[in-house]
Amino acid sequence: MEFKILKNIENSFRQIRLFTFIFALLCFGVVGVVVYKSYEFAEEQRQKIYVLDNGKSLMVALSQDMSLNRPVEAREHVRRFHELFFTIAPDKNAIESNVKRAFNLADQSAFNYYKDLSEKGYYNRIISGNIQQRIEIDSVSANFDSYPYQVETFAKQFIYRSSNLTKRSLITSCMLVNSVRSDNNPQGFTMEKFNVIENKDIETVER
Repeated sequence: MEFKILKNIENSFRQIRLFTFIFALLCFGVVGVVVYKSYEFAEEQRQKIYVLDNGKSLMVALSQDMSLNRPVEAREHVRRFHELFFTIAPDKNAIESNVKRAFNLADQSAFNYYKDLSEKGYYNRIISGNIQQRIEIDSVSANFDSYPYQVETFAKQFIYRSSNLTKRSLITSCMLVNSVRSDNNPQGFTMEKFNVIENKDIETVER
């Protein structure tokens, strides 16, 4: 009888140890899940940018991985430079304002090209002839497999004179390097080794 009682007590202790072990495992499991979810939540919060709108309202903008958006920003940077540099009105102040903004996106090579055109009287002829010039970007081809990034731009120039319209092809090349973002350079790139590969007449239409 006494042996049976001891055996029952031993079985009870075994059951208690088993239940305690299972309970401890469950506790560790719950703690692990809580820690993981807390870390996941913290990461999600770090991917948010909080912006004050005139100091009154709070807006949340989800931030994206910069590396995913850089190709888009690079093409926009090059596109913007060409629009500023090659869109010309017969007004000296307008020309100087545009090229000055374009120079914020490029290095000395762009200024050298501008200086060369100026010395050849290109801008003076535009002003005296009341000529308008605009550009249409067909495509911007960039190689992002190696740094600095090699870029080629394919575009068309339209030169409006009082008597005719001249359509020209324009192909340029440059190297893109990362730079500091600013109001004048929002994409954070600098164009280096800017070069005009081709710039020739396609057709001239009487107006």
